[in-house]
Amino acid sequence: NAERYITPELKEYEEKITGAEDKIQAIEIELYDKLLLELQDYIAPIQVNGGVLGILDCLSCFADNAVKYNYKKPTLHDGLALDLKACRHPVIERNLPVGEQYISNDIYLDPNDEQQVIILTGPNMSGKSAILRQAASNTLMAHVGSFVAADIANIPVTDKIFTRVGASDNLSGGESTFMVEMNETASIINNISTRSLILLDEIGRGTSTYDGISIAWSIVEHLHNASAAPKTLFATHYHELNELENKLPRVKNYHVTNKEVGNKIIFLRKLARGGSTHSFGIHVAKMAGMPPSLIARANEILHQLEEKHVDDEATPNSDGPKVERIADNIQKIGGPQMQLSIFDAHSETFDEIRKMLENIDINRLTPVEALMKLNEIKGVLK
Repeated sequence: NAERYITPELKEYEEKITGAEDKIQAIEIELYDKLLLELQDYIAPIQVNGGVLGILDCLSCFADNAVKYNYKKPTLHDGLALDLKACRHPVIERNLPVGEQYISNDIYLDPNDEQQVIILTGPNMSGKSAILRQAASNTLMAHVGSFVAADIANIPVTDKIFTRVGASDNLSGGESTFMVEMNETASIINNISTRSLILLDEIGRGTSTYDGISIAWSIVEHLHNASAAPKTLFATHYHELNELENKLPRVKNYHVTNKEVGNKIIFLRKLARGGSTHSFGIHVAKMAGMPPSLIARANEILHQLEEKHVDDEATPNSDGPKVERIADNIQKIGGPQMQLSIFDAHSETFDEIRKMLENIDINRLTPVEALMKLNEIKGVLK
């Protein structure tokens, strides 16, 4: 239903346009091949120049970061002591809210100065893992030629940095979280050297309390007594491990400080000598948005466990960890208490008063109406 009319000139122009793309590609390939042939004699110098440019790029970035973020030049030495003054985490401090400053800490490890292993305790979310990671990050930065996030850094030549931090599983391989943790820890234990730095975070948490404490205890003992005596930071919520300071000469207890204000906990994130005895897990659960009834019940159970606490019993090995008879205490816990205080006897009355107060618009209440409402509440109490 249509006719197409052409002229020889238009037909010739059409052929030029439709064939141009193929011709362009062919010309580009020909030019590229010629360039490669000409560059074959210069491959080695180009590779050398590329390597030099890469090193210059890396070092200029190190220098730029050092100036921008107040990094200091570390001192690498052949000894074994790791001494970091006012050490910071280079990544976390970059992601803090505007105006908030990272709380720096001193980290000191020296197998020859009775501080080979640090047992680090403290509340959840207080910054234990950050302290572990900043020690490793700054050690690694020093070894790759960068300045470090610390005021003073004396860092020994380190051959390996071993870490067992976080929780993960391998379901496809049939390995649970605890099995993965044990595999990684076993790999660390079997490959330590005198110049190794080891970071262990909450080892043993994936199994029963007794097993977990026993494994953690024995790992610390093994690292302490090993001929290599590697520098170790061991973060844990097993406060029983604080006993190791009294049994092993090169184990020292440290904790991350906090402050309780009313029913709230403030994390001071400062490292201090001595062990912690409280993890404030219920406080953290409350911060996470757990229902108030659940938090109240958890506090009630905790109170009953502390009241009915029996004397600690040692394991068959007298030098082993002492653990609480948690199972015995739990069996003594009854159901939720129906009357926790004298106020619960009048809970319906207080609920009625609460509703009355919630329905009052204080901004529109006159003094006379306020007195009348107060008299009404007093009548409800009677």
